[in-house]
Amino acid sequence: MRLRNKPWAKEKIAAYPQYVIPDPEAKRGRWHELFGNDRPIHIEIGTGKGKFITEMAELHPDINFIGIELYPSVLVSALDKLIESKLPNVRLLNANAKDLAAFFADGEIARLYLNFSDPWPKKRHEKRRLTYRDFLALYDRILSADGDIHLKTDNQPFFEYSLVSLSQYGFVLAAVQLDLHRSDVVGNVMTEYEEKFSAKGNRIYRCEALRPPKRP
Repeated sequence: MRLRNKPWAKEKIAAYPQYVIPDPEAKRGRWHELFGNDRPIHIEIGTGKGKFITEMAELHPDINFIGIELYPSVLVSALDKLIESKLPNVRLLNANAKDLAAFFADGEIARLYLNFSDPWPKKRHEKRRLTYRDFLALYDRILSADGDIHLKTDNQPFFEYSLVSLSQYGFVLAAVQLDLHRSDVVGNVMTEYEEKFSAKGNRIYRCEALRPPKRP
């Protein structure tokens, strides 16, 4: 994906600390204080332009959502949606997923969304895939005992890799859809990429994976 640079994006993000949290490390273990309630927290890694997380937050006011996006030029579009909607149950982070353990305490997150992650198809880039075992170890750490991962992609090799990686790590595959839009899944909220890819006739793959049973 070629990103269009927006040199003003960082400045705009910094102007809205109530929406894009500038010091997530200081909130570790205390996100419920920021939201002002004890509702479950769901995070999306790779929030992109924010369509998914803002629509989910509107549909599920009883859930707190945190969207994580590495690129300021992309995150600023999600910020615009949040400024317009003023949803009280969404916050954003301009951060790298590899730092999750610095932002969230053990067991603090109820659900993690991976939507159309970069597949990094070359073998030498395997460690960058968000379903590589090192990332799964991070997710295992921050997810609650009954926490889970919801993954969607249009990339079949990445999906197959992810199913194997999740299973080998110990996550339990609770649901697998090989053609989401022809399945019986209800309430699916589409991302920008999902709309684009499905309009082209691409099959959308989806799975739900439960956190590994607690090890002795």
